[in-house]
Amino acid sequence: MYKMSNNPTSKFQDVPWKHRFFSSMIGFAVSFSRRSDGTINRYIMNLFDFKAPPSQQPFDGVKTSDTVVDATRNLYFRLFLPSLNQDDDVPVIVYFHGGGFAYLSASSIPCDDFCRRLCKKTGAVIISVNYWLAPEHKYPSQYDDGFDVLKFIDDNANAKNLPLNVNLKQCFIAGDSAGGNLAHHVAVKACEYGLRNVKLIGLIAIQPFFGGEERTESETRIVDAPMISVKGTDWLWKAFLPEGSDRNHPACNVFGPKSVDDISRLKFPATMVVVGGFDPMHDWQIRYYEGLKKCGKEACLIEYPHAFHTFYGVPELKQTCLLMEAVKGFMERLIN
Repeated sequence: MYKMSNNPTSKFQDVPWKHRFFSSMIGFAVSFSRRSDGTINRYIMNLFDFKAPPSQQPFDGVKTSDTVVDATRNLYFRLFLPSLNQDDDVPVIVYFHGGGFAYLSASSIPCDDFCRRLCKKTGAVIISVNYWLAPEHKYPSQYDDGFDVLKFIDDNANAKNLPLNVNLKQCFIAGDSAGGNLAHHVAVKACEYGLRNVKLIGLIAIQPFFGGEERTESETRIVDAPMISVKGTDWLWKAFLPEGSDRNHPACNVFGPKSVDDISRLKFPATMVVVGGFDPMHDWQIRYYEGLKKCGKEACLIEYPHAFHTFYGVPELKQTCLLMEAVKGFMERLIN
């Protein structure tokens, strides 16, 4: 049973031991892989970033395969297919994994596991994008990778790697943490570009990674949260943003003083914003939701007061089950 308390660290202690052990191991790898010059020791990180191979045979009701978009930059996507779904119109979710723009991949076990569970719960085809990582590849490389995959799908709507019953007019774009940031910016690019076969009808931002120069109340109050810290997010923004930029860069502070995208003029998809009460980025995520509303866009806020950052990686938690139901309901509402 997941117990409630007022301490974010105690929340994490109630997580099953195998998840705590794995998270601690990843945290250790992240800390020791960061060099003083702002680069990452990929050899150390890769020792702890275990990968899941694609599975042509159904595993937990889902089959997976990898499709290369551009081998020169290791740009590919992992396709998750619900093996029992025989509907004529199957929705699709283009998904971006988290990791602060600098860690993990579409084949990393936590990312593969979450997409598999999401596929099984929603019955949707999941396209999980593997994109370039910072600091080797800074902004806007990740946004370009994400948009290029979306264009690849749009240009190859009848390709054999996509099932015949997939409905690209029922397309959602989604992501967790840094992937939620990616989903927003790729959606903006897609709205400006004008896709022919793909229609984005919804955006699902799960604890999206946003920030700014200002220190918010949640950043100063939540200092012992598991998985993430203000010091860590500052490091990640510096690794990702262009040289000489601060955290008010529009990639980070979407509706901040340096914002350049006026989404009020765009046909932006309806957006579901998921926040956790014990996430230091909580207030920035709330501001993102409020910014969407101020621009006249349809947005709904799903808040779990006792959830820490990346809680959805623990399937045993009540909040994770509620999140899966909320995503499914959000999709069904927009489709129907």
